[in-house]
Formats: sequence, C-alpha cells, structure tokens
Amino acid sequence: MFDFSFAELMVIMVAALIVIGPERLPKVARTLGHLWGRAQRYVNGVKADIERDMAVEEFRQLQQKVQAEADEVEKSFQEASRTADQHVQEINDTVANLSSQKDKPPASTSSQLPSQPVAGQPVSTSKNSE
Repeated sequence: MFDFSFAELMVIMVAALIVIGPERLPKVARTLGHLWGRAQRYVNGVKADIERDMAVEEFRQLQQKVQAEADEVEKSFQEASRTADQHVQEINDTVANLSSQKDKPPASTSSQLPSQPVAGQPVSTSKNSE
C-alpha cells in the first residue's frame, strides 16, 4: 500500500527541511514517530480484536458441533439402554414362565393306564384257551 523508495523518502525529507526549518524538524520528526507508533499499535489492536472474535466464533461453532455429537451419543445410548431393558424384560418373563411351569404338577394323567384295576371295571385276562 505504502511503497516508498529511498529516493522518494530523500525528496520528502529535503522538502520538509525546507518547509519546516532546521530548528523545528527534530521535534516534528519525533511527533510524527510517536503518531506513527500509535497508529501501528491501534492497527495491531484492531487486528488482535478481529482475530480474537474469529477465534471465539470458531470455538462457538466447535462447541455446537460437540454438543450435537454429545446429543447423538446420548440418544444412541438411551436407545441401546431401552433395547437392553427390553431384552432383559423378555429374559425375565421367559425365566418366570419356565419356573412357573416347573412348579406346576404335570398335566392330567388320563392318558396313562392305571396300574391297578379300578373298582367296578371288569378285569380282562388275556389267556388264549383253545
């Protein structure tokens, strides 16, 4: 932006020496140096503020991304927990059914033959008499 060659600076200094004079030139140069330093500090401060604001914005975006990922992980964990709870409930129901069937007496014995004759029924003998 400000591109001065050494020759241009020499022309400016000679013109300043002629216009300002040799007695006031050191004071004016010192004042210009102080003003130049202030301007540079101001520009550097503005740059630092802009960089800091950009960094804060990047951190906010990163925080939002991390929060979104954390929410997804939490939802996934809750879904896995729900699924695991359902499986545990199914297993508990199955175990409860099996233990209740074990505690019940066997089903009716009507299909089994009696080992002793029941009173009032004829006893059959299976002897072949020819």
